[in-house]
Amino acid sequence: MTLNKPISKRISVFHGRIAPENATIVGYGAILNAFNLEAPLPDQLCVIGKPKGDYDKTAWQIFSQRYNPEDTLYKHLVFSLKYEGVNLLILKKLFEKLSADDARELFQIAPMSKYSRRLWFLYEWLLDEKLPIADLKTGNNVKVIDEQLQFGLSDGERSPRHRVINNLPGTKNFCPLVSKTKKLVNYLNSDLQRKNAAFLSKFNKNILYRTSAFLLLKDSKASFSIEGEIPKSKRAAKWANVIGQAGVNKLTKKELLRLQQLVIENSKFIKMGFRENGGFVGIHDRYSAQPIPEHISARWQDLEILIDGLLSTSKKLINYDFDPVISAGVIAYGFVFIHPFEDGNGRIHRYLIHHLLAQKGFTKQGIIFPVSASMLEHITQYRNSLEHFSSPLLDFIEWNETKDYNIEVTNETIDYYRYFDATKQVEFLYDCVKDTIENIIPKEIEFLLNYDKFKSFLEDEFEMPDKTVALLTSFLERNNGKLSRRRAEKEFSVLSKAEINMIENEFKKTFLD
Repeated sequence: MTLNKPISKRISVFHGRIAPENATIVGYGAILNAFNLEAPLPDQLCVIGKPKGDYDKTAWQIFSQRYNPEDTLYKHLVFSLKYEGVNLLILKKLFEKLSADDARELFQIAPMSKYSRRLWFLYEWLLDEKLPIADLKTGNNVKVIDEQLQFGLSDGERSPRHRVINNLPGTKNFCPLVSKTKKLVNYLNSDLQRKNAAFLSKFNKNILYRTSAFLLLKDSKASFSIEGEIPKSKRAAKWANVIGQAGVNKLTKKELLRLQQLVIENSKFIKMGFRENGGFVGIHDRYSAQPIPEHISARWQDLEILIDGLLSTSKKLINYDFDPVISAGVIAYGFVFIHPFEDGNGRIHRYLIHHLLAQKGFTKQGIIFPVSASMLEHITQYRNSLEHFSSPLLDFIEWNETKDYNIEVTNETIDYYRYFDATKQVEFLYDCVKDTIENIIPKEIEFLLNYDKFKSFLEDEFEMPDKTVALLTSFLERNNGKLSRRRAEKEFSVLSKAEINMIENEFKKTFLD
């Protein structure tokens, strides 16, 4: 392979995307296209040109002519690291196409450059292959992840051979990356964790305990509803208790198996434990029963490597000073994309958000963080966050239908599940965290404070017992502050019309005004 062959090209449409007019594709997009790499396009592609025409501005980053790199593989790689960050999947696919001699020649073009050293390290780290290049003796250590572009660990293991610091927020077998978008930087600067703690500190422990108890059940029911299920109260309460213990047990394979057993009530038609066959999310054709996948799970043969990698990365993120919400997003979404079980993956995926937030100290002791409730309220955006990973991947996975109407993946796919870009998923999770802090928790606390006030009124005026207060409040809440004729004549027939009017007015004043 010649390392100096032309890579960039003029484009108007690139892999289905309408490009800005008079544009030249550069960086990862140019590399992916020139070497026919089997990888989804990055969310944002880089071009040299002028911003003209009708195009999706979120999908393109436009640079002026003075940024145009020399049209060689090395210069495009340098451009990518400088302006796009590290894309482990594209780099892995590229490195697999290079011979050892080509790789050695590539990294020796400018051996002391920080970009050459980072690329050299990533080659040996990704391929687990040592090139015939002598260890460096001089040079300042540089971080593998440029923290101006992506979220990396604050520190990391030194590699004296390459004179780099491995601050990758993951392990070789599971390392999704997250870009430092304006949205995420704003979230980090807003310090939602501190705001949440300050808000909760205003209330006594009794209110917080009761709020937590309700939100646990709300979150549990929401998690089932997302899966299209309406669980019995006993089953919802059982899963709520599990969520309440998030962060207590260490995350291990045995713990994941325990969680699946708690999620699945009836395993008559489900083989429990880690899959030993293919898996997909989707439907079957109505007439032929052929699979129509919307998401294809990782190959079952890769599960041991992937789950070990995910667990190791989870431990690493917990031990390092790394943002709790980003940690939760990377681990939880990584789990559901791998889809290691036949059933129960979705609820465990959402449990893992609770687990990481608790382990990282984001959530206050004694009160749950009902992100599933927010996800349910934003179900379209939630599905989009899942499809953002799954849909592009369908083009790169080869599979056959099995006799039992399942699928069998026939090509190597493990890298898609360990080196994906988790930016969109983390942004959505942060949206849900913000919604939970600013809306869901305050609304529940407000309801309980109003409930206590309304309860005191009913006790003072009617000496009404707690059970009856709860029933009456529920009926009024469901009917916009009015007691229906049926309820007035049945459960509350002892009340006069004037008394009912008084109660309705008090309810309106307390809850609705």
